[in-house]
Amino acid sequence: MSDFPGFIAVETGEDDALPLAIAWALPDGLIKHTLIQPDDDWLDDELLKLGDYSLDELRTFGLSPLDVLKELEQDHFSATLYTAGVSDDEAALSRLFDDFGVDPFVELAPVDDLYPDLAPGEWARARNELFADLGLEPLRPDHEVQVMLYLHQRLAEASHA
Repeated sequence: MSDFPGFIAVETGEDDALPLAIAWALPDGLIKHTLIQPDDDWLDDELLKLGDYSLDELRTFGLSPLDVLKELEQDHFSATLYTAGVSDDEAALSRLFDDFGVDPFVELAPVDDLYPDLAPGEWARARNELFADLGLEPLRPDHEVQVMLYLHQRLAEASHA
């Protein structure tokens, strides 16, 4: 299988759409993943919830939000990206676009849209089983995208059998 759909996942802070990490799939099935450096304007809240990350980790190992948007634009300009909807991916991406005055150049759609023949809830059940089988962590964006890629490949192979 050559071209995979564009899958995306964003990890956010506990209380809001503060983007902490992002991952997306490339057409060849490779995954790009990075932490996101928080913008200074995002750090006004003293009780900021950064999930499993420290502020130092995000600043040291993360890309600036603008660099994340530039990279995403290079890979998926004017594309539809599919999300599992586990976390509020749309709100987190909107925050990146809005806070930096960038017009959205991707559209998000629920991953269920790719599989209209599946019964309601079937994709979510298969996703949960795959997380358990692979020993991956839900809500980690790179793991979310990896599971969506594996599940897509599995469903594509089953439809051709």
